[in-house]
Amino acid sequence: MPELPDVVVYIEALEKRILRHKLEAVRIVSPFLLRTVDTPVESTYGMAVTRLRRVGKRIAIGVEGDLWLVLHLMIAGRLHWRARGAKVSKPRGLAAFDFASGTMILTEAGSQKRASLHVVAGEDGLRALDPGGLEVLETDLEHFVAALTSANHTLKRALSDPRLFSGIGNAYSDEILFEARLSPLALTQKLSREEIARLFAATRATLTLWVDRLRDKAGDGFPEKVTAFREGMAAHGRYKQDCSRCGSKIQRIRYAANETNYCPKCQTNGKLLADRALSRLLREDWPKTPEELESLTVRSAKSP
Repeated sequence: MPELPDVVVYIEALEKRILRHKLEAVRIVSPFLLRTVDTPVESTYGMAVTRLRRVGKRIAIGVEGDLWLVLHLMIAGRLHWRARGAKVSKPRGLAAFDFASGTMILTEAGSQKRASLHVVAGEDGLRALDPGGLEVLETDLEHFVAALTSANHTLKRALSDPRLFSGIGNAYSDEILFEARLSPLALTQKLSREEIARLFAATRATLTLWVDRLRDKAGDGFPEKVTAFREGMAAHGRYKQDCSRCGSKIQRIRYAANETNYCPKCQTNGKLLADRALSRLLREDWPKTPEELESLTVRSAKSP
């Protein structure tokens, strides 16, 4: 799912292309995309774009008349910039937004169409779509502490909860926790003041670093290769690869469709965190350290 750094760079690229340009039409191919009916999408036609804004992980395009088109890309939604009037190809193509300057196409990989478009009026309509998470790059340590410790969650859950922190998801929470040298399963209300300060600094540094990196990579072009697995990431997507800091193997915790990646030496004092699926299978035989896991893996590979 595109997170804060990706969405920021998307918006910057769109500002160069559609700000002050009139929206000519929206060609919706997937009937499941549009989630609102009170404000017809046709009411935005002929209206010039006046501003763009990030709302959590959403992209909000404001047009004349105080109307907003709000896109949530979810996991597999992506934006593309094409020549004016470009065709929307099924099955991935969901919609095309036509401007005099070109056409923005929304695609989504996979069969589960989760991306959404809301058309709302005014700031009240926009606020109704905002989960309300804290903007970490715009706040101070005291407000960060208050949000983080408002409930006793694991750090992984807290960082990726849009009601607590805006724009952070599965990928960048891994990177933040690696930078902070903290376990993803540490409980928020059990952290020391020094650990929270370290987490705050790591969150701001990580998000700023990746905004800068993605901005430099896009240059004057449009960000086409938006992915959760970036070259240069320290932990996310690097399962079984060497930690760039200590050389240990990056490990993972799997749950549902997601996984958390972490370095046991840098983040958990050498302890191997229990993977739900494997720990249920192995029970008391679940290895406690990466070395025990490696030994178990080798034995399994040698078994007939």
